[in-house]
Amino acid sequence: MKRSKTRKALLIVNPRARRGAESIDAVKDVLTAANISLEEAAPSEQENLSELISRRARNVDLAIIGGGDGTLNAAARGLVYTGLPLGVLPLGTANDFARTLDISPDPVEAARIIANGKPQHIDLGEVNGHLFFNVASIGFSAELAAELSEHAKKRFGKLGYGIVAARLLARSRLFKAFVEHDGATEIIRTLQVSVGNGRHYGGGMTVEENATADDGWLDFYSLEVDHWWSLLRLLPSLRRGTQGQWHDVRAFKTTEITIRTSRPRPVNTDGELKTWTPAHFRIRPKSVLVYAP
Repeated sequence: MKRSKTRKALLIVNPRARRGAESIDAVKDVLTAANISLEEAAPSEQENLSELISRRARNVDLAIIGGGDGTLNAAARGLVYTGLPLGVLPLGTANDFARTLDISPDPVEAARIIANGKPQHIDLGEVNGHLFFNVASIGFSAELAAELSEHAKKRFGKLGYGIVAARLLARSRLFKAFVEHDGATEIIRTLQVSVGNGRHYGGGMTVEENATADDGWLDFYSLEVDHWWSLLRLLPSLRRGTQGQWHDVRAFKTTEITIRTSRPRPVNTDGELKTWTPAHFRIRPKSVLVYAP
């Protein structure tokens, strides 16, 4: 039988991810058995993940990244710049991007996808020049990202989201925002606005039930509830991605949107606070190649 051509892969594992310190010897066995030569690397103190990928790109055929959604977010610009296909090893807390693409949460099964699959193009979202895979949000989710420490993620996993969220909800208040899209401006009072590229985010929430990472759309929704406890009845819909059917949730698809607030508010992208309002969002179609089922 003809032996397949050797592929060279840059392997980067975030040791600070929830499962980043676990052994991945079984993952390496799967990859090397598929004739993938691994070059392990880690960013120096003077560079970030995207800079590392850009520096090493000319010597490899793909980048394999082990970590969570925040790790992937840090690699996005380097992947776009180099055009390297991405292999995902879900080692984080929520692994929402992996869920969106139906990549197994088992790193060994995820490695088999890299070994046997073909890369496919996906879209990226962008806000104020910062790229994101899943969802960017303003309001409650951004406050949650600021409060949810790395320690809490590692100790409690997805439960950590719920613990911190319950504490935050009790003191959350609606804020005013100006939403500009498709030639119109809407003035809203909201607990949170979210702009999604993929389907899943926040440890099990769904931005829109039919969203995919390659549909060419941003999915917007705004939680315009009168009391925070109204979210309790919305929770099943938020998990399914059907919240747009409720009268106090504004939802639509677009390719570009600007959100302004009376005072600057942080913007959460894939669980990381990266920029502030005013926030200009746009879709970046077919920006990255990813190995997926």
